[in-house]
Amino acid sequence: MTALEFAVQDVAGALGARRVGADRVELCAALGGTGGLTASIGTIAAVVATGMPVHALIRCRAGGFEYRDPAEVAVMNADARAAVSAGVAGLVLGALTPQRRVDVDTLRRVLEGVPVEDIELTFHRAIDVISDRAAAVDTLVELGITRVLTSGGATRCAEGIADLAAMVDHAAGRIQIMAGGGVTVADLPALHGAGVDAVHLSARRVVADDGGPGGGGTTGHDQLDEDVAFAVAAQLRQLDLTRPVS
Repeated sequence: MTALEFAVQDVAGALGARRVGADRVELCAALGGTGGLTASIGTIAAVVATGMPVHALIRCRAGGFEYRDPAEVAVMNADARAAVSAGVAGLVLGALTPQRRVDVDTLRRVLEGVPVEDIELTFHRAIDVISDRAAAVDTLVELGITRVLTSGGATRCAEGIADLAAMVDHAAGRIQIMAGGGVTVADLPALHGAGVDAVHLSARRVVADDGGPGGGGTTGHDQLDEDVAFAVAAQLRQLDLTRPVS
């Protein structure tokens, strides 16, 4: 079966994901403006309390994925330990070297003191700026990472189907390949055909809400669109039911 994960930013999103039958949620903050940052510990605890399996994004700032400042690494380590203490089922993280390879040392420092044997670990779309993703997959397998979130290096998954299928073949069951990046209902048959282990999307809509002069110029906030989420879940279930038996 193909797992379904929604990126959510609040309790309402987690509850909506549970109603449509998602397997888990990735919890983050500032998704639309930054691609996602670590949510507050209060938000993490509240979403964990919904009973939905929560995977917390560990990302201390927007921008690239090189973390040369020890203070940034220390913050992410503290966030990772706090999130696990709050009861998350997994962590989502990533770090790159200046040569755009997996930064093994930084990942280990972020996870120092974290009981990784009790949780799942997802390497996020930092992998999509790595040119040799096959080598990156091998490195992540050696590190014991559970899965990798990727669009196959494309802007959207729909444009990276061939690369996603190649990653699935190279992974050969050693690590899960989760497709994420601009996923729509129409993309699901091709993603399913590529053999990905999971599909990830935000399925968000913008709720009009003027923040005024102090709101950073924003005119709304994101919310899970439960109609879209339900359509994705239904289509994915149907595709799983019609998968040929090998």
